[in-house]
Amino acid sequence: MDLGSSSAPFDSSQRDQLMDTVKQQIALANAQEILQRMSEKCFKKCIVKPGSSLDNSEQKCIAMCMDRYMDSWNLVSRVYSSRLSKERAKM
Repeated sequence: MDLGSSSAPFDSSQRDQLMDTVKQQIALANAQEILQRMSEKCFKKCIVKPGSSLDNSEQKCIAMCMDRYMDSWNLVSRVYSSRLSKERAKM
């Protein structure tokens, strides 16, 4: 279905609002996936003996792991966005 055609059931503002809603839902799903992956990876790396609480070294390990994971993800995202922008400019 072509959302830009005159036979589409949405006018321009409705289409823009729908696109914004979809973009927000995709961003939320991506954020949830990142948190899940980060939690799984850092838990496996830092929690050797699961118990009722985290000891000091486990807390530090998790904090550092999550910081590194987010730094890496941000770097990859920036590079990917930059490459997309360059590719779009070539078109």
